[in-house]
Amino acid sequence: MRGGRSECAPEPRAQAADGRERTVLILLLGFGFLLWILVLISDQQLIASSPGHFSSVRARKHLERITSIGPRTVGSPENEITTVNYLLDQIEQIRSESETGPHFITVDIQRPSGCFFSSCYDRVTNIAVKLQPNTTAQHFMLANCHFDSVANSPGASDDAVGCSVMLEILHSLANLSTPLKHGVIFLFNGAEETMLQGSHGFITQHPWAQQVRAFVNLEAAGVGGKELVFQTGPENPWLAQAYARAAVHPFATVVGQDIFQSGLIPSDTDFRIFRDFGNIPGIDIAFIENGFIYHTKYDTPGRIHTDSIQRAGDNILSVLKHLVMSDELADSSEYRHGTMVFFDMLGLMMVSYPAHVGTVINYLVAVAAVIYLGGKCLLTSSVGCRSVRHMTCAAGRYMRDLVCAMCVLVLSWIFSLLMVLLVAWLIMLMGRSMFWYSNLYAATYLYGPAAVGILLLIHTLLKNRCYRSMSRVDLAELFFDGSLLLWCFVLIFFTHRGWGSAYVPMMMVLFPLISKLLLTKLFRARGASLQYSILYLMGLAVPYVYIMFLIRVVFVVFTPIQGRSKDEIPPDIILASLVTLATIILSSYFIHFIYLSQSTKRVLAVLGSVFTLMFVLVSCGLFFPYSADPSSPRPKRVFVQHITRSFHTLNGSLQSSDSGFCISNLDYTGMQHITPHIPQINDSISTHCQDWLPYYGFPRKSWYVPAPEVSPKAPLEVQLLSRQQTQGGTVKMSFEVKGPSHMSLYLRPHAEAFLTGWSFSGEMVPQIGRGFIFYTHGLNAISWTFWIEIWMLKSSEESPDEGLISLIISAHYLSGSDGRSEPLESFLKRFPAWVFSSSWISTYHVYRY
Repeated sequence: MRGGRSECAPEPRAQAADGRERTVLILLLGFGFLLWILVLISDQQLIASSPGHFSSVRARKHLERITSIGPRTVGSPENEITTVNYLLDQIEQIRSESETGPHFITVDIQRPSGCFFSSCYDRVTNIAVKLQPNTTAQHFMLANCHFDSVANSPGASDDAVGCSVMLEILHSLANLSTPLKHGVIFLFNGAEETMLQGSHGFITQHPWAQQVRAFVNLEAAGVGGKELVFQTGPENPWLAQAYARAAVHPFATVVGQDIFQSGLIPSDTDFRIFRDFGNIPGIDIAFIENGFIYHTKYDTPGRIHTDSIQRAGDNILSVLKHLVMSDELADSSEYRHGTMVFFDMLGLMMVSYPAHVGTVINYLVAVAAVIYLGGKCLLTSSVGCRSVRHMTCAAGRYMRDLVCAMCVLVLSWIFSLLMVLLVAWLIMLMGRSMFWYSNLYAATYLYGPAAVGILLLIHTLLKNRCYRSMSRVDLAELFFDGSLLLWCFVLIFFTHRGWGSAYVPMMMVLFPLISKLLLTKLFRARGASLQYSILYLMGLAVPYVYIMFLIRVVFVVFTPIQGRSKDEIPPDIILASLVTLATIILSSYFIHFIYLSQSTKRVLAVLGSVFTLMFVLVSCGLFFPYSADPSSPRPKRVFVQHITRSFHTLNGSLQSSDSGFCISNLDYTGMQHITPHIPQINDSISTHCQDWLPYYGFPRKSWYVPAPEVSPKAPLEVQLLSRQQTQGGTVKMSFEVKGPSHMSLYLRPHAEAFLTGWSFSGEMVPQIGRGFIFYTHGLNAISWTFWIEIWMLKSSEESPDEGLISLIISAHYLSGSDGRSEPLESFLKRFPAWVFSSSWISTYHVYRY
């Protein structure tokens, strides 16, 4: 009887331990769920301020009126006349209302021409509005938006809403009863979508540009939501400080600046033009939500909430008022040096401090972590040791165990990433790529459980087989220390690189360190008790809620990009890597709970079941990448050109021609989902752009379907004006080209000939002897004239059949009757509803000289 009772005695203790572990597990899940709810509430928080300052009602009227014009491509009457006239009418009304006040308004219509990089423009349209006190001003802030749009899109978010907000800010500032200290120039630029030409024309040619001391740029990478400050500078920390002090509803992070300036996001804004060509610092602000419909027909004013407009207006108006009343604007050179670390905490408050202060803070936190670990090493060696030798051995054991724990953590992360990438690769092999595009949570439920399960399995196996001699409490301490030291290394690396985003690993070192110091005695006494777990999670709440907030922003930005960026890296690999990285970051301080638990079989079973179910559902094709749901569209993007190609001989006569639909895909899935609907579009007719025939397709791979010839009413005209031999032994040719508002020029020398110069830009030299120029013109532009210089080796002779060079011009008709054709309209109707096709008419001409 006694033996039987002693055998049964451990059972109640095991049941109690099992109950505690379940409680802790539920607590961990509840912690994560609660923080995620806070993040979602913060992201959906669109606060409308009291009327009397910025009126979102008036701004929305401007937005609806501008977008009702339709697509506003450069060179079209809609952009150059209708939109310009509307903006001028509204500016004139504001001027009339405020003419008795302490400010006056000057309006100038600029139509600049110029070249930079591989871009040329002629008589594009800018509207510049100068608001200044009656006493005049010498220093000005610049507020910039663009009113043009891409073809086939009403461009509500990009960037009609920015111009609408600027009109209302102009109205608010012009009617202030107190005069401003400095002035504001409002630039409504009409050529941003054509490689940032409008802003270049203003900052390099307009006389007012010399008075600009700083700027605020209004942009969009999505539709609606909260506007993000994702870029400031260069240097000039006072700009970030001004935003931190003045923004009513702050939403900003220097992490966005580090990511954007690294080139990971395939986009650019007028910020770069003002910075590089004007040497002017500024603030870049963009809407980032719902980038799936950015640059599509779905970018309509109805998708932009009025409170979203109110938020943007409140923030930008407050920041501009603060800046034009500041002393820094008058002489920003005194405040130029250095950068700022800035970020908001869920929109509730803004944190900003100079980067050099951040460097000191980061290194102090790293030193504190090292001191903590060094103190543990000494404490471990002093307990139970009778001699210096024993103390040294104990310290050595601790250091060895700590290094091993770090290696185990890193290897588990690497193995987890590799296994998740293997899953992504299998999904791609089955033809289910981008299954997550219409439902991001599908990727979370597939890759997330896989990453967590592999981490859990690895550490469980190590605990049961390699760490039997150590107590669970010591193991938990050891792996917490390992995670802390790894984050410390990340902090030092980021700080050494000068990245402002180093504040993130700083938070991931500081708060867990403080929590552990306060809870050490409780943990050593009770282990993973409920009280310890609650207090421990409370200590991690601040960094973890912020990390989860950043993770959401990253997915909001990068997931839609995969639908419009045909990169060499498959998007499934990118998304699987992001999910795994998020899992690794979030789990780093919870790994030690694995070593405190008795068994992880149930958790592994749940994770394995979720993963298996999702893998089966994805494999069966349950999750289709695209959606035509009007409430939440996820369109597949394609470019369709109805194109006629003409090839000419040396004497100018037509050698051959063909016509067809050139279909270009913008994402990784190609035409696999479209082929069942339009069998003619399949991989048997796909082709890549070839060296001898540039621009056969756009951008890299295209599908060419034969179609009737197109004959624009205003056909392209190319004329060789002169050809002469220079003293330097080169051949100089001058040309005149008349064509539509958008043209692309390719220069391909033949045989041993080399392109050595041209008239497009004195600072630009053709690369590798060849050249490409993108050309845009507004209305009433004269013909495009240019010259090129060609040099040929003396040992070579000009080929009688080939000549010296091929002049290849692609003319794009994006608007008006020349931009459409009946065959094109009929062809577009064959695409499924979930396809957004940006379409136009093109002619392609190859001339030899």
